[in-house]
Amino acid sequence: MVRLVADAMTRQVVYLPEDTPLDEAAQAMRDQGIGDVVVTRGPTMAGIVTDRDIVVRAVAEGLAPATTMLGAIASRELIMIEQSATVEEAVQAMRDRGVRRLLVCDADRKVVGIISLSDVALLPTSAAA
Repeated sequence: MVRLVADAMTRQVVYLPEDTPLDEAAQAMRDQGIGDVVVTRGPTMAGIVTDRDIVVRAVAEGLAPATTMLGAIASRELIMIEQSATVEEAVQAMRDRGVRRLLVCDADRKVVGIISLSDVALLPTSAAA
């Protein structure tokens, strides 16, 4: 059974300015039940920060979550995949780029969601006949 990215992705994308303190971003992730936020600089997407980034790049390094801004720890490379791609293509793109998440776009390159390895892992497997 071919599964499309559109069927597995999380449609909720949270955007926060790069000058948002990490503690506020962590609270937004908690409140929304998500593990990542897209970091913006004005109207432009400038990067992505995950809950793991906050722990590994900030807390473990002794940076204060209340005074460290998202822009200081954001991954700047934003990798996109079209929602019409297959889940297998998304997983291969993640492997090839060494990432756990991809932004999902429509045919006009407008962001419509995010797909993560955990989204893929939660897909039901087809039962053997």
